[in-house]
Amino acid sequence: MRLRHPILRCAIACAVGTIFLSTAQPAAASTVVADDAIPRTESGRPDLTGTYDAATLTPLVRPREFGDKLFLTPEEAERIAAEERAYLAERNKASDGDREAPPEGGDGSTGAAGNVGGYNAFWVDRGSGAFSVDGKFRTSILVDPPDGQMPEMTPQARRARAERYAAYRRGNDGVAYWVEEGGPDAPGPYDDMEQRPHAERCLLGFIGATPTFPGLYNNFKRIVQTEDHVMILVEMNHDARVVRMNSEHAPPEIRTWLGDSIGWWEGDTLVVDSTNFLPGTQGRGGSENLHVVERFTLQPGGDLLYRFTVEDPTVWTEPWTGEYLWRASDEKVFEYACHEGNYALGNIMRGARLMEADAAAEYAAGDSDD
Repeated sequence: MRLRHPILRCAIACAVGTIFLSTAQPAAASTVVADDAIPRTESGRPDLTGTYDAATLTPLVRPREFGDKLFLTPEEAERIAAEERAYLAERNKASDGDREAPPEGGDGSTGAAGNVGGYNAFWVDRGSGAFSVDGKFRTSILVDPPDGQMPEMTPQARRARAERYAAYRRGNDGVAYWVEEGGPDAPGPYDDMEQRPHAERCLLGFIGATPTFPGLYNNFKRIVQTEDHVMILVEMNHDARVVRMNSEHAPPEIRTWLGDSIGWWEGDTLVVDSTNFLPGTQGRGGSENLHVVERFTLQPGGDLLYRFTVEDPTVWTEPWTGEYLWRASDEKVFEYACHEGNYALGNIMRGARLMEADAAAEYAAGDSDD
């Protein structure tokens, strides 16, 4: 979320308890500009060092209305941009302080808890339009499968996802909870903070880092390149990878949240190969068997074409590939430090204890009546 006005920044920091600290901006490698107008290092490699804005209204998954159509017409692209402008203008209007509270459980619309528990439009910065490659606007980031849809999940992965979501969403209130789950000593999804999802706890970004996708906000990326290593920083949630160039993967028993990344050059394209993931680290549901290949190609003018292929036969029935543009930017990347001010988790735990106490008292009263 790019909020540059100093008063706005102060107000937001006070409101959400988040401290934004500018990350260090290392000096770029010595560069020369070749005849093709692409900056290069002294060794002749494209110099990717810089900051990029990856915000885009182009969705990861293609809207069904476009079928196998990969490109938008200019008129369709402008319509999407105009609809976003109109949506933000409407959503950013001053709220009516005398409005009624929403119904319990939300109003039924999209958004967290029926549009009750999520961010409002003030916090959203998804970009101002669809991205284009070679002057052609895209209908989706996904280019394979050709219909722009995620491939089918395996039966095993579907079961695991259903169980995981059920555990996250199970309530702690009411006698029915105690009866269904085995009484007051039964474990619940709000027993301690470590049972909550990693993204909810601000430990990992919910847009993924390997590969990385656009999100609702904080869409900036930072690359620092040397001859032996390339650092890729994703603003959400300040996830950073160090790619070892011309190396080999670590032994399979060494696993990390962002995977083990090695890289090499194929012509002017940087190829990054990542394996050795911990389970559940990838934003779309990958496992420890996840394999990601990313390609970074610098464009004349400084933008970066980012392409990725994801393969995990234990989760998806086939690989999937996407690409989108990272636009060169003069902006700085700010630290995503939500955990320092994440008062919500403490309140969630306290609220759960109160609800459990009420349910336990009701449960006990029911036993005594019997």
